[in-house]
Amino acid sequence: MTKPRRQLTRTDLAPLTRAALGPGRTLVAVERLRGGSKKGAYRLTFDDDSTAVAYVWSADEDYWDQPDPDPRDVFSHGTGLGLFTAAHDRLAAAGVRTPRLLYADATHRHLPADAAVVEDITGGSLEDALARDPREAPRLMDRMADLLATLHAHTGPRFGKVAVVDNGGSSHGVSCEQRVTEGALRCIAEAARREPRAAAVRRKLEDTVHALAAEVRPRDRHTLIHAELGPDHVLLTPDGRPALIDIEGLMYFDVEHEHVFLRLRFGPHYDALRAPGLDEARMRLYRLSMHLGLVSGPLTLIEGDFPRPERMREIAEHNLQQALSLLKNAV
Repeated sequence: MTKPRRQLTRTDLAPLTRAALGPGRTLVAVERLRGGSKKGAYRLTFDDDSTAVAYVWSADEDYWDQPDPDPRDVFSHGTGLGLFTAAHDRLAAAGVRTPRLLYADATHRHLPADAAVVEDITGGSLEDALARDPREAPRLMDRMADLLATLHAHTGPRFGKVAVVDNGGSSHGVSCEQRVTEGALRCIAEAARREPRAAAVRRKLEDTVHALAAEVRPRDRHTLIHAELGPDHVLLTPDGRPALIDIEGLMYFDVEHEHVFLRLRFGPHYDALRAPGLDEARMRLYRLSMHLGLVSGPLTLIEGDFPRPERMREIAEHNLQQALSLLKNAV
C-alpha cells in the first residue's frame, strides 16, 4: 500500500525559519513549489514581504523511495543535504551563480528532516522565459553560454560526485565510459521489465551499447558538470542572470555527458551552447544511455505515487522512440 504524503505547513517550517533568519521576521505563508521528485522545495513568505526557499530532504518528499545511496556510485540517487552543501560550495568557489545558502541543518532540531534555507531567486525559470518571449532568447542563451563556460572551465582529479572527490575520495569504477555503459545496461533491464517494446529488442540494445562503448578511447580529463542541466533547472535573477538549481548531482565527469543532456533539454536553443572538441564516440554512447535512462527512470517513478504520472509516461514514450531510432540507425 502506498504511504501517504504530507506537505509541510507554516507551523512545521516556522522553527526552521526562525533558526535560519532570526526572530525579526514572522513566517506568514508557505507554498510548495512544483517540480522536483527527490526533495521538497517550499517558498517562505514573511510579514515584511521578503521571501526565501526551504529545501527538505525526507522520505515524504522523495518519490523515488530509494535505499540509502552510495555516494561513491557516481550515478546513485543524487539527493541529500551533504551533496547539496558540497555542490553549493564548489559552485560558489567556481564563480557559478546558484541560490545563496543561508542556513543548513542536519541536526533535525527544528524539523524532523535534513533541511536548508536558501535565497529565493525571483525571476522565474529560464524555461518559462524562453517560452514567454522568444525575442529575448538570444540574450538569455548568451548568458547561459557564459555560465556554462565558467562551469566547464573547472576540472577535478578523478571522476565522481563533488562531495566525494573534493573530500579526497574516489568513485566505483575505472572510467566515465565504463560507468555509463554499466548504467545503460541496467536501464535496458529495467525498461524491459516494464515495457514490452523494450523487452522485444533487449538483446539488440545491449549489443549496440557494447559496440558504441568499444569505440570510446581512454581519456583522463574530468570536467565539472551539473549532470541534469535543462532550462527548468535554471532560475533568473531580476536582471536576467542565470542561476543553477537542483545541484545535488554536481560531479566531475566527461563534458559530453552534459552536452547530451543540454541538447536533449534545450532543443532549438542548444546551438548557443555548442562547444568545440567534443568526442563524437562518447556523444553517441552517452546519447543512447541517456534516452534509456529516461525510459526506465520515469516508468519506475510512476509505479509509486508520483503526482504527475501522465508527464512521466510522456517522457518515457518520447525517449523510447528516440532509443529505438538510434538502434535502427546503428544497425
